[in-house]
Amino acid sequence: MTPRLRSVLFMPANNARAVEKARTLDCDAVVLDLEDAVGPEDKEAARAAAAAALSAGFTGKIAAVRINGLDTPWGEADLRSLAGADAVVLPKVGDASVVAEASGQAAGAPVWAMIETCRGVLNVANIAAAPGVGALVLGQNDLAAEMRCRPGADRAPLWSAMGATVTAARAHGLTALDGVYNAFQDTAGFEAECRQGRAFGFDGKTLIHPSQIAAANAAWTPDPDEVAWARAVVAAYAAPGAEAAGVLRVDGRMVERLHLAEARRILELTGPAA
Repeated sequence: MTPRLRSVLFMPANNARAVEKARTLDCDAVVLDLEDAVGPEDKEAARAAAAAALSAGFTGKIAAVRINGLDTPWGEADLRSLAGADAVVLPKVGDASVVAEASGQAAGAPVWAMIETCRGVLNVANIAAAPGVGALVLGQNDLAAEMRCRPGADRAPLWSAMGATVTAARAHGLTALDGVYNAFQDTAGFEAECRQGRAFGFDGKTLIHPSQIAAANAAWTPDPDEVAWARAVVAAYAAPGAEAAGVLRVDGRMVERLHLAEARRILELTGPAA
C-alpha cells in the first residue's frame, strides 16, 4: 500500500529542537529543509544536522530532505549527504533534465519535484514522466511571486497550475501535494484551503507549523459517509452475479466500475480498522 501523505511538515534541518519534536508528531512525513529555511552561512551545518537526524531515524513517518537547487553551490553536496532519506525534495524544478540529474545521485530515493516556477508549470507533464519522480509538490508562494499574481483566499490565479499539477501526477501514478499555508494561526482559513486542495484532487498538504497537522490529517481522511458509500459499492459488486457488471444501482444512484476503483481506494486509505 502506498504510504499516506496527508500532512508533510517542513522544518529547518538545523533546528535541533524542532527536529526532535517532529519524531513525536502525528504528521505523515517530515521534510528537513536545507533550502529556504537556512541562510547561506548555515548551509553546511544544516546539511550535517540533516544527516545526523536521518541516521537517528523517524519511526513511523517518512523522512525527506529538501536540498538546495543543483545550480547552487550547495546542491551537489546536499545530494551526497542523504544516506537514509526516504525522498529528496527538489526545489524549483523547471524541466525533466534536472530531475534526471538529481535522481541519478539520490541513491534510489524518489524525487519529489517542486512545481513552483512558471517554467515548471509549463513542463509539468514531462517532469512527472521523468524516471525517479515520486511526487509533485506545488510551491505556491514562489509561483505566485514569479507570476506576479495575488492569489487571495480562493487562490483563483493558481487554479490552472493546481489542476495541471494534479493531472500530471495522476497520469503518471504520482502523489500530488498541495502548497503551504503561511498564516498558521488562521485555523479557519487553513481548513478551507485543505478542503479546496482535496477538492482539486491533491493527496495531502505541505505544512509549516505543527499546529496544522491535525486539520490536514482530518481533511484527507475519508469521513464516515465516504467510507459507508465505499463499502456499499464494494459489496454491491461482490454480490453473486454482479462481479462482472458494468453499471449497478447503489443507494438510489447508478455507479460504474470507475466508482468501484474509487471505493477501493477510499477503503485502502482508511486502513484495516475502518
